[in-house]
Amino acid sequence: MAHPEFDYFLRMTTHDLVDITIIGGGPTGLFARFYAGMRGATAQIIDALPQLGGQLTALYPEKYIFDVAGFPKILAKDLVAALVEQSRQFGGTEHLNQEVIGLEQGDGHFVLRTSTGDFPSRSIVIAAGIGAFSPRRLPQACAAPWYGRGVDDVVLDPERYRGKRVIIIGGGDSAFDWAQQLTGRATHVTLAHRSDRFRAHGATVADVRRFADEGKVDIFTYHELLDVVSDGETLTGVVLRETKTKATREVVVDAVLPMLGYVSDLGELANWGLTLVKDEIVVTSQMETGRPGIYAAGDVTTFPGKLKLIAAGFGEAATAVNQAVHWIYPEKKVAPGHSSNMAIFGQTDD
Repeated sequence: MAHPEFDYFLRMTTHDLVDITIIGGGPTGLFARFYAGMRGATAQIIDALPQLGGQLTALYPEKYIFDVAGFPKILAKDLVAALVEQSRQFGGTEHLNQEVIGLEQGDGHFVLRTSTGDFPSRSIVIAAGIGAFSPRRLPQACAAPWYGRGVDDVVLDPERYRGKRVIIIGGGDSAFDWAQQLTGRATHVTLAHRSDRFRAHGATVADVRRFADEGKVDIFTYHELLDVVSDGETLTGVVLRETKTKATREVVVDAVLPMLGYVSDLGELANWGLTLVKDEIVVTSQMETGRPGIYAAGDVTTFPGKLKLIAAGFGEAATAVNQAVHWIYPEKKVAPGHSSNMAIFGQTDD
C-alpha cells in the first residue's frame, strides 16, 4: 500500500530514482559502481569526503599497495584513478561532501537524505569504510583562522609543497608518511610531536630519522604548537613550546600540516535498524544487512572470517551488487556470468 506522505516526499526529491545508491567512494564503493553498471543497473555514489578514493586519497595517496591483484605494486592514488576510470564507463553519478542525515522508505523505494539533497533509490549498498571521517583539528585557537591559508590537514597534491618549508605536527603513520614523502620536495621538513613515542611503522620512522641525520628533517619531540606567526596576510612560521621546560622556539615555515588522526562515525547509519558490533555492520555471506534492500561491503562490515583488505572488499562489492540487482529485478540471475562473454562489453552473450 502506498503512503501519501511518502509519495509527497518522493515528488519533492532533487535527484532521479536509481537502482543502487552506494554510500562510500573508496575502492569498494568505486568497484561496486562499476559492477552495478556491468549488470545494467543505474547507480550513484554518495560520500562525505570532498574527493573520491576514501582513505587511499585522504590518508596515504603516495604509498604503494602491494596486494591488489594484477599489480606488483601500485600507488594508492593511481589505484584510485584506475578505479574511477573503470567505474565511470557505464555512467553513474557521484555526489561528494554529502553528510547522510536520514533514510525514508515506502512503496518499494528508499529516499536517502543528505545535508544538501534527497536521493531516491531502489536499493542501497553501504561501502562506508570506517564511516564518515574527518581530520582531527589542532586544538589551539590560534590555528583556526589559518585552515586553508597555510594550515592543511589533508594533502591531496604533494607537489604543492615543493620548494616550501613545512612543519608536520603529529607522531603517527600519517605524520611520518608525509615527512618521508615530502623530504626532497619541500625545502625543509620539521616534525613536532608532544612525546618521544611514535605510533608509526618502524621502517618509516627509521627513514625519517635518517633524513634528520642528513640534515633534511628536524624532529622536535616533547613539543606542541603555541602560536602561529604571520605578516598579517600570510603564514610565515609557528612558535613551538617544549612541554617539559615550557621553553619556546620559533620555526620559519610556509605550511603547517596537522596529522593528528581522524574522527570516524557511522552517524545516521547507526539508526537504520542494522545489527552493529563495535560500529561494524553484521552481514551474511550474501552481504545482506537484515534489512531488505540494504547491503554492505568492505571495511564497514563484519562476519566470521572477515578480512579487512582492499582485495577482499572487491569481492564483497560484487556479491552485494549481484544480490541487490536480483532483489530489484528477480528475473535477473544472481550470478552474472563471465565478463568475457558479456554483450555489454561487445562480446557474445552466453
